[in-house]
Amino acid sequence: MTSAAATPVFRIIGENIHTTRIVRRPGPLVGSDEEGREAILFVDEAGQPRTLPIPEEERRTQEYDEGRVKHVRSAVRLAKDGDGADAEAGLAYLRALALRQVEGGAHFLDINVDEVSYRLPEQIETMRWLVQTIAAVATVPLSIDSSNLEIIAAGIAAAHGCCGPPLLNSASLERVEALDLAVESGGAVIVTAAGASGMPSDTAERVHNASRMIELALEHGIAPDLLYVDPLVFPISVDGDFGEHCLGAFRELRARYGAEIHLTGGMSNVSFGLPGRRLLNDVFLVLAIEAGADSGIIDPVTNSVEQALELDRDSHRYQLGYNVLSGADRHCRAYMKAYRAGELEEPELGAGVR
Repeated sequence: MTSAAATPVFRIIGENIHTTRIVRRPGPLVGSDEEGREAILFVDEAGQPRTLPIPEEERRTQEYDEGRVKHVRSAVRLAKDGDGADAEAGLAYLRALALRQVEGGAHFLDINVDEVSYRLPEQIETMRWLVQTIAAVATVPLSIDSSNLEIIAAGIAAAHGCCGPPLLNSASLERVEALDLAVESGGAVIVTAAGASGMPSDTAERVHNASRMIELALEHGIAPDLLYVDPLVFPISVDGDFGEHCLGAFRELRARYGAEIHLTGGMSNVSFGLPGRRLLNDVFLVLAIEAGADSGIIDPVTNSVEQALELDRDSHRYQLGYNVLSGADRHCRAYMKAYRAGELEEPELGAGVR
């Protein structure tokens, strides 16, 4: 039997400090504050129940009208641009969010501000502010994430001195120049399987694109153990083959490059658009680890690696999830039937799950 000390560490990139993240309204995480305003309910770092009022700007959005509140964006806006008790509540919310992920086992905290604004200067300013704010409480390195390399560069610069060099998320064939920034920062980098002009369509394209990025990173002098390779996890609700495409890439990349590199991915993407997301996320996490993944971009508060690995694989619930992810349950028919019959009995999820 393998000893616990010899068990490889699963490196968690905590995904939840993103301005894309939502909570549902009405729902258990949305209530009212002392002034009767609609607010997000949370527990602060001292363990005290608190409320985060939903800003007027957020309540004017289409997402809000459709029953979705971007809670991290709300907290950032209140903490950064608000005043008084509302600004303090926003800051307390962000601090609590970061600390919960660290306590849940995160090795990095992923920071993304892309949806705080559509104006680049404001995005850059907010990235600098949020990195400095989270760095004040973080005990693990930050991961700087954006679709724009200028925003990443601003975050990388602001993150230096916070518990080690930041992780750059991400470099790909469509922005190879991100590798130069990774070299300058001296930290780890996520390289993805995105192509120069589009997303991969199957396992072979994922392995081809990711391998090119690995080789380019090595040519830049980046050490293998600083490489986090993301073959890209797509929603299984869109195509029943997407799960196996990603799992196959994990297997081939691990066989090709051995144990030195890290294999990661946005694991919760697989369940997007389906109910009972926690079950699907947990089953996919188990399958990904078996296929060679040793890292994941996940929220450790809502998806515990340890609990996922303890799932009863002979249970009806596990088999329902497995059949969806393996493509055996085409179009998720059996899964949806079980969900409508109440057979999944999904536990309540925490803030930030979308």
